[in-house]
Amino acid sequence: MSHFSTIKVQIKNGEILNEVLTELGHNVERNTQVRGYRGNTTQADYVIRRPNRYDLGFRWNGESYDLVADFWGANIDQKEFVNSINQQYAHKTLLSTVQEQGLALEEQETMEDGTMRVVVGRWV
Repeated sequence: MSHFSTIKVQIKNGEILNEVLTELGHNVERNTQVRGYRGNTTQADYVIRRPNRYDLGFRWNGESYDLVADFWGANIDQKEFVNSINQQYAHKTLLSTVQEQGLALEEQETMEDGTMRVVVGRWV
């Protein structure tokens, strides 16, 4: 019996996802198996290898990436893990969009509660 669970996350750009995971200190493998309970596996596009053999994976569902893992043995705080990835992903996506639109990052500040304040502008 498989213990794999899927969590919907609003991540659509795999390259930015890979950058975020790497910057957060995770060793990421691409297009491989996520390991779980009793050697069960499932396929994912981006896989974080874990020493306890309970990996974390991100799999494309046709519209966005889902987080897939056997959380029973993963030994992580799911909410904290997803929130940290979502925050970094949103920040990187914003910076990418700012650059694509020809805007300039003028100011960036991390607030006490962990939120980020970003000021962008364009010279006209």
